[in-house]
Amino acid sequence: MRHRRNTLKLGRTSQHRDSMLANLVGSLIRHERVRTTVSRAKAARPVAEKLVTLGKKGSLHHRRMAIAALHETDLVHKLFAEIAPRFMDRTGGYTRILKLGHRLGDAAPLALLEWVVRPLPEADDVVDETKAKEKGKAVKDVKPAKPAKAAKPDKKK
Repeated sequence: MRHRRNTLKLGRTSQHRDSMLANLVGSLIRHERVRTTVSRAKAARPVAEKLVTLGKKGSLHHRRMAIAALHETDLVHKLFAEIAPRFMDRTGGYTRILKLGHRLGDAAPLALLEWVVRPLPEADDVVDETKAKEKGKAVKDVKPAKPAKAAKPDKKK
């Protein structure tokens, strides 16, 4: 019986929906977080969590199942090598959805879909934070350094 086995249709055919969700989860794997609509984030969450479960199992069969779902081998490699090992001690709940407000053009509700466990910030970000603390500024007040402009030649009169 299929009691309570509903899927979000998202106004698309099944092939279009599957491709869209594969692309959305691929972007989540590539960029660690994705800004999308709330309904798409809710539809992509189970797909992403099932792929992390495949990554945690790690066999060749599970890798092939992930390739069939994502259609990109480099994303599957990143999933199995970097993302799935972060969640070895968790039994579920690998993603979070943060609501952002409404989009200006069509007032669609937006959300941020991201992994619960994210990597540490890069070394450049850490340096900027330490410099800000030394100067007594809040971290949010620090702006990234701009590249120096080339000197313009003087005009002759």
